[in-house]
Amino acid sequence: MEVILLERIPKLGQMGDIVNVKPGYARNFLLPQGKALRATKANKEFFEKQRAQLEARNLEARKEAEAVAEKLEGQQFVAIRQAGESGQLYGSVTTRDIAQAVTAGGFSIERRQVTLNHPIKILGLHEVTIILHPEVEVTIVMNVARSEDEAERQARGEDVTQITNDDLDEDNEAIAPEDVFEDQIVAEAALEELGHEINENELAASAETAEQTDTNDSENDKAANS
Repeated sequence: MEVILLERIPKLGQMGDIVNVKPGYARNFLLPQGKALRATKANKEFFEKQRAQLEARNLEARKEAEAVAEKLEGQQFVAIRQAGESGQLYGSVTTRDIAQAVTAGGFSIERRQVTLNHPIKILGLHEVTIILHPEVEVTIVMNVARSEDEAERQARGEDVTQITNDDLDEDNEAIAPEDVFEDQIVAEAALEELGHEINENELAASAETAEQTDTNDSENDKAANS
């Protein structure tokens, strides 16, 4: 399907370009969002009459977006989520969540302006692209943590997925590698000693059995001779 672009579309064209796109892409995205018109004769004539006005409106919108971009670029926003010790989230952070976090931070954006290849599913600092205008993009950072304190630690560059004694209670203390090694040595020694005792007991039992057998044989011989 041929359409006339009403604004710049990445990897597609600039305002005023007539491009050929898939019908589904046109019907589901370009046309309903006012980014393009069907390239009919009437629409071509309409666009040419409105070109100067559309270009002026686009220029004004771009300037507004650039002003916002100066303030928004590099900003960090926090998303509190539950996660396991490995850092894997019990859920995810989506484009909607990011848009809400940015808006709560004083910048009004919509989820469709958030570029995210896949939902965020792990703790940490994640760079996200925000499209403020077809010609203006900024990068923000989503700080995904289990608490505000953890978010502050991440912002300082700490790895919150590492288990420390401060993160554990007295009944669930981390075991040092050298303690594990020492425990292993003790366990092996205990098993060796146990095996030694078992061998001694087996030898004693065998000797007792042999002695009893000899006694029985002697008594049987006496009975036979008498």
